[in-house]
Amino acid sequence: MNIQIFGTKKCNDTKKAERYFKERGIKYQFIDMKEKGMSKGEFQSVAQANGGMNAMLNPDSKDKGTLALIRYIAEEDKLEKILANQQVIKTPVVRNGKQSTIGYMPEVWKNWE
Repeated sequence: MNIQIFGTKKCNDTKKAERYFKERGIKYQFIDMKEKGMSKGEFQSVAQANGGMNAMLNPDSKDKGTLALIRYIAEEDKLEKILANQQVIKTPVVRNGKQSTIGYMPEVWKNWE
């Protein structure tokens, strides 16, 4: 297993995801989205595995203006806008190779073990 957790240090669901893997002795790599974020390829891979770009957006994001803009701009401009404003992506994004989840989903992760 090669687990990557994309999230922020303040996100409770990200902390719970880290705890889930720690308690099971599963090594993971934490990527702080405030510092590094996701690459275009990573984002596209996760979006494809989870129902598309719109499924990646956090409706509860504090950045309501950017969220509204992303919802209404042309499809071809959405990706760049999301990558430039990663605070609108729902966290944690947990990857295991080609598999991935958005949010806290231990019921899915247990099938990865």
